[in-house]
Amino acid sequence: MSSVLASVDQRTQLAGHNRLEILTFRLDSAQRFGLNVFKIQEVIRCPALTVVRHAHPVVCGIAHMRGKTIPVLDLAKAISRRPVADPADCFVIVTEFNRSVQGFLVTAVDRIVNMNWEQIRPPPKGTGRESYLTAVTDLDGELVEIIDVEKVLAEVFGAPEEVSQAILDSASTAAAGARRPHVLVADDSLVARNQIKRTLDQLDIDCTLATDGRKALDTLLQWAAEEPERIEQLTMLISDVEMPEMDGYTLTTRLRADARLQHIYVLLHTSLSGVFNNAMVEKVGADMFIAKFKPDLLATEVLKQARVRQQITD
Repeated sequence: MSSVLASVDQRTQLAGHNRLEILTFRLDSAQRFGLNVFKIQEVIRCPALTVVRHAHPVVCGIAHMRGKTIPVLDLAKAISRRPVADPADCFVIVTEFNRSVQGFLVTAVDRIVNMNWEQIRPPPKGTGRESYLTAVTDLDGELVEIIDVEKVLAEVFGAPEEVSQAILDSASTAAAGARRPHVLVADDSLVARNQIKRTLDQLDIDCTLATDGRKALDTLLQWAAEEPERIEQLTMLISDVEMPEMDGYTLTTRLRADARLQHIYVLLHTSLSGVFNNAMVEKVGADMFIAKFKPDLLATEVLKQARVRQQITD
């Protein structure tokens, strides 16, 4: 238990300071890629894999590790690069996303680097909707590409998109007040933004989309200066945690430090493991976190806050 608490303390030191640790690795070439260490459980030599018939082509097989069975994905093939020739010569990065554990097959693992989110930039313009990049950064004069793992997992395993009818039946009461609910969404993943928007559309709730924490903060500051009524009428902010330029923890910290914005309800919507989230949410002053991506859970929390805001503003 002491080691777990020490790990929690170590990682919460990064929260609110716009910092992260990334593990850099390589796939089929000299190109370097990166993943947030928060999402990584361990890195191992590729174990023996059991091939599963009719599995998705990206799934190399399943591995039996410490009493668990996890799928192992060829990450290069998943992002439309040359697939690995021999998994036995590779490493597996064991990760936890959205409360599920999976391994990503990579050809080489480099090192862990502590960075500032301001050093992580959005992908270059023109990369297109089919791109698997969610961000890029420079390290030792080389470009490091951050992969949109949520896009990969959605394509391989699918993702629920429909809100249950029972929740939709209750949604009409949330939109029955004098002011229509409005939500600001901050997420760097196109897949995640679309998932959230589809959920809000089903609830008949308007939203404004921002591609990272910096843009979300700029939007709020502009509203506060030019259209303060939009701040007062805002139902909530739904923010990812990992975002280039400004992460969700730092965004929340900045809101809580501004008298014009400090009352905004902040829901952190994250694919990060839940192990550290309670401590981090408390540290930065967010109101709640929920795991991606569960439409009913997200819809329930949005409707709950929409009703609270109606009682305040109506």
